Amino acid sequence: MKTNSVYISSVKPHAGSLIISMGIMEMLSVRFERVAFFRPFIQKKKSLDSDIVFMIEHYNLDMKYEQAYSLYVDEVEEILSTKNSKQVFSKVLEDFKRLQDEYDFVLCEGLNRESFTMSILQDLNISMSKHLGTPFISVLNAKGKTIKDISEELEIENKVLEKQGCKHFASFINRVNIDEHKALVQKYKNLNNTFVLPEIPELDFITVQEVSQKLECKALFTNELGLHRTIKRSKIAAMNLENYLSRMQEGDFIIVPGDRVDIIVGILVAFYSKKHPTVSGLILTGGVKPSSEIIALFEGLDREFSIPVLSTEEDTFSTALRIQEVHPKIRPDSQRKIALALGTFNQNVDRTHFEEKFFEYNSKITTPLMFEFSLFEKARKYKKRIVLPESLDERILRASEILLRRDVVDIILLGEKEEIEFKALSLDLDISKAQIINPKSSELYELFSKSFYEKRKHKGLSLITAKDAMMHSTYFATMMVEMGYADGMVSGAIHTTQDTIRPALQIIKTKPGITLVSSLFFMCLDTRVLVYADCAVNQEPSASQLAQIAIASAQTAKAFGLEVRVAMLSYSTGSSGKGEDVQKVKEATRIVREIAPELEVEGPIQYDAAIDPNVALKKLPNSKVAGKATIFIFPDLNTGNNTYKAVQRSSGAVAIGPVLQGLKKPVNDLSRGCLVADIINTVAITAIQAEDSL
Repeated sequence: MKTNSVYISSVKPHAGSLIISMGIMEMLSVRFERVAFFRPFIQKKKSLDSDIVFMIEHYNLDMKYEQAYSLYVDEVEEILSTKNSKQVFSKVLEDFKRLQDEYDFVLCEGLNRESFTMSILQDLNISMSKHLGTPFISVLNAKGKTIKDISEELEIENKVLEKQGCKHFASFINRVNIDEHKALVQKYKNLNNTFVLPEIPELDFITVQEVSQKLECKALFTNELGLHRTIKRSKIAAMNLENYLSRMQEGDFIIVPGDRVDIIVGILVAFYSKKHPTVSGLILTGGVKPSSEIIALFEGLDREFSIPVLSTEEDTFSTALRIQEVHPKIRPDSQRKIALALGTFNQNVDRTHFEEKFFEYNSKITTPLMFEFSLFEKARKYKKRIVLPESLDERILRASEILLRRDVVDIILLGEKEEIEFKALSLDLDISKAQIINPKSSELYELFSKSFYEKRKHKGLSLITAKDAMMHSTYFATMMVEMGYADGMVSGAIHTTQDTIRPALQIIKTKPGITLVSSLFFMCLDTRVLVYADCAVNQEPSASQLAQIAIASAQTAKAFGLEVRVAMLSYSTGSSGKGEDVQKVKEATRIVREIAPELEVEGPIQYDAAIDPNVALKKLPNSKVAGKATIFIFPDLNTGNNTYKAVQRSSGAVAIGPVLQGLKKPVNDLSRGCLVADIINTVAITAIQAEDSL
């Protein structure tokens, strides 16, 4: 019988149940179209339950907040005080079954026992799991405990679960001291249902945004990204500037009276200095705001390196006390914490254990979210080295941090190490796991120059020109891929498409039998993913070039686990129309069948006949492709580019790409208007292509 629900809970607070729920939801999101998140009990308070809000918003769950819980804690305690526990279980079971009927999988997360104020003899979560018929996952808070303490607690819990007759799915020992992590992993490595995760100090750091919201501050100077800076500690700045500067530490959040202009200006100067630590922000107390001249100074600073400056009406001492009351949370927009948490989960959890039990379910439906999560899953499995030559672009650095934290790929950044690290530090980013290479001083420079010269000397390239080319980051990065120092390259956030493709054509060149580089977009519709090609590179491909685009697109689609049925598009279906353009598509289809007879291909065919089964029955009733095509080859760039944009804008489809294909080793181009999410997806795609090119 397949598993279609699971129950996660901890006995003690702050065990990190949400992190475990996130890691499991990642796996579920790849394989199930409709997943629900459910908490049987939540605290009744002014604000919404943060775990429910996070899961619904971050994973774009198709459910309402009210569906995600059953009872408030005070309601449960009132019912239990009358010795009527059956009423509690019946209510929760009714709500749970409603979700089970509507969704493919229900992920339940219980409240820890200490969330209940009254004495409860039985663990409600274990009992609830048993009544729901849901496998149980326990989360132990190991912070501050010895290995002996942890082992005893785990043994007791296992006995309780066995005695209660609850199906024990897995145990997570979370927040383990880093010094004891390896020993504990070794102790439980032969138990396939026990996983050990280390303590992640940064998840306990609050952010500037959390302080701002808690204290209801006014933002004098910041931007959205500045609010997400982490605060390692808060400090009151009361002494003279020269004495205080020597006591500043990385990540300090400075509490300073609003009239201490000397300290305010001094900290701003230190923030932009390479000789001083980078603070996370300032909060000006007493309701005193700087003069218009100082505000103008703020506004004249480089926004890319903006330091958050908040203002509060409270006095300095009260402000310091209230900041201590702020509790860190993982929110839907906490990209850095999310990446760090998921990266830690994936590094320490044997996913095979879950996949064998969870994923007997099989569906041909693929949602945009499922496809994007599958990219991370495949890329993480292959763990390739991707070089990013545009390392001083803020978007590249932010994407690099997330990719490194999620343990998706190894990142190589090109440029001057000190300059890259200073910019990352100024942006409050951790790229310490990235390899940084300066082409101008690298020992690879001479090797690459000579190799490039040998490749192109028959074209008249001189050694001096080859050396000059290797000073350019895109050429150096491309040579890294060619010579095996990197598995793939992503560029284009700053450089043009030609700057990215030209070195690849000169150095890496195309695959055997392929003479041109083409592109495709993954079009993620509501319940399926289609491939559109070529929508970005070749303007007027010939019949033979169209055939190459079709074959390359089929190979790419197969590498990403998509079904392959190719439609060669035209304004005519079958033999219904005539003309030069129709003949080109007809000839291209003939060439595809000749070169790759194993492919299911149809052409010429109109878009409606290719995608709509009802239209296909009328126009091409005996076709294996008509009505169920997955790959759409457009006759020219004008048609392809306009179509993908029309579908994207009018249907709400997610367009991932362009993905370059045809090269022997992967190089991908970004648009100069790309977002951080676009870079992350493109790097993951490049890693998957790198595995496929082996």
